[in-house]
Amino acid sequence: MGSCISFQKSRCIQNNRPTCSDDSEITNGIKRNVSFNSTSTVFNSEVTLQTDGKGAKHANRQTWNKKVDFLLSVIGFAVDLGNVWRFPYICYKNGGGAFLIPYITMACLAGVPLFYLELALGQFQRTGSITIWKRICPLLKGIGYSICVINLYVSFYYNTVIAWSFYYLFNSLTINLPWTSCGNSWNTNNCADPLMTNGLDRNFTSPSEEYFVRKVLGAHHSSGIGDLSGVKWDLALCLLLVFVIVYFCLWKGIKGSGKVVWVTATFPYVSLLVLLIRGVTLDGASNGLEYYLRPRWDSILNAGVWVDAASQVFFSLGPGFGVLLALASYNPPKNNCYGDALLTSAVNCFTSFVSGFVVFSFLGYMAHMQGVDIEDVATEGPGLVFIVYPQAITTIGGSSIWSILFFLMLINLGLDSTFGGLESIITAWSDEYPTSIGKHRELFVLGLVTFSFLGALPTVTYGGQYVIQLIDAYGAASTLLAIVLLEAIAVAWIYGNRRFEADVKSMLGRPPGVYWTICWCFLTPTVLTFIVIFAIIEYKPLVFDGYVYPTWAIGLGWCMMASSLIWIPLFMVYKILRTDGSTLLKRLKKSLKPEEVPDFRDEYEGAISTRV
Repeated sequence: MGSCISFQKSRCIQNNRPTCSDDSEITNGIKRNVSFNSTSTVFNSEVTLQTDGKGAKHANRQTWNKKVDFLLSVIGFAVDLGNVWRFPYICYKNGGGAFLIPYITMACLAGVPLFYLELALGQFQRTGSITIWKRICPLLKGIGYSICVINLYVSFYYNTVIAWSFYYLFNSLTINLPWTSCGNSWNTNNCADPLMTNGLDRNFTSPSEEYFVRKVLGAHHSSGIGDLSGVKWDLALCLLLVFVIVYFCLWKGIKGSGKVVWVTATFPYVSLLVLLIRGVTLDGASNGLEYYLRPRWDSILNAGVWVDAASQVFFSLGPGFGVLLALASYNPPKNNCYGDALLTSAVNCFTSFVSGFVVFSFLGYMAHMQGVDIEDVATEGPGLVFIVYPQAITTIGGSSIWSILFFLMLINLGLDSTFGGLESIITAWSDEYPTSIGKHRELFVLGLVTFSFLGALPTVTYGGQYVIQLIDAYGAASTLLAIVLLEAIAVAWIYGNRRFEADVKSMLGRPPGVYWTICWCFLTPTVLTFIVIFAIIEYKPLVFDGYVYPTWAIGLGWCMMASSLIWIPLFMVYKILRTDGSTLLKRLKKSLKPEEVPDFRDEYEGAISTRV
């Protein structure tokens, strides 16, 4: 760990082109065979490590079959359930059309710069979120392990939401949807059709709400997180189906998942378009859209609105999960990662905005049918997609078809994000341990998927919703902000912005513009720091739907948070102890410098003239 690998090359480059007769170059015992094909989007690079005293480091690296495979994979990861169930409500709550000002501002200052940074890092370094830190700042290698833990926590509950969607999909294969009316075995005496109440103020629950809470979740059998009441096996089987699908899509690497995303990443857009056309033709839809877009300009003076905008942009685009690093690491060196960053982030933000039209057209219709105000039916999260939307679908002709279309859309949105999160873990560990894990990818993926399934079982108990909220609040959301802040600082100020600009120039033929430099060095870290500080100041113990979590559960949540962050200080101590140096200061300085310098720059420069 303490030795640095230097690369002194016998030059085989003239005028930015490889000139060795055998298209090879020797680098300290490493022979690279490099071939460039200007007419193909595929870059073939065979890397054979002869000896470095530790054995082979890594074998041939896969590349995407087509550029579109990569773009669809990135879009599929970034566009997830949050685009449908969170953004429209956040936009409506924080000023309607006026919210677009802080949203676009935060996207330009933090979201897109981080998106571009991670794509460029992954493409240049050609490795996952653990090994990459040897080449940026070895002292912070623990960040890579922390990212893997966070992705693991997300897999424990995110796939459960997909399992719910499968449950609804299977129960949509009928003429009469089971959540259409009361009088079923799971309904209570308080069940009433909202269309029959005519807006009267009475204590009732809708058939769709009781179906979700009592039939799907079985939440009435649990009194809280301390009373999970066993596994709900029909949900557990749906969860098993999700993980079986995930395994067979990931076990062969990007060659397999790159084909799957042609369906999973495109189908949601077909569904959104169809639902949008149907939604805007419903009675009351115009009122919903007006409510969604009506600007309330005074809201932009509220600091909380800007924090919500930054958080929405950040969690929607998805930097910090290591997914962008992993997916970009399979790109050819001539790939235009800058254009990819602008295109995919724009598609993500546009999808969020359009989703609002779909959601609020149906909410306007529901408010019109029930004779109530839109704020009485507007909600976010699972309540929107599993209660309000299904209720609206039951009032439309051909409701079963619309229900199947809607839940297929949710399933595909969820699967893409799951593919990305688990691929981040797989790539990170395969690159870090190429012999023991990388050569046995199928077995490692099987073990990872099995472990994730077992970890997710508590979320499909009768009290699983309390577990989901706890993991989401403490295992992922809070810690990820700290991770990405450290990442931004490390790249710009420790690895060095000039060095990073040189890396980008070697790939694209030109350095990043001044705007991106200012963002990476100053604006983006400032925005992230502001969000972290605001989150700390505004912290409140977790409460879910009126349920106050007991002290021991909050303590468990803090333990989850610590378990994802602890790897950073632990590895810092380990690295300093293992680094050579007569003083602590010398060890610290040495551990801040890259110890692996994969000088691919000449390869990149040789590709610039043929870059598509």
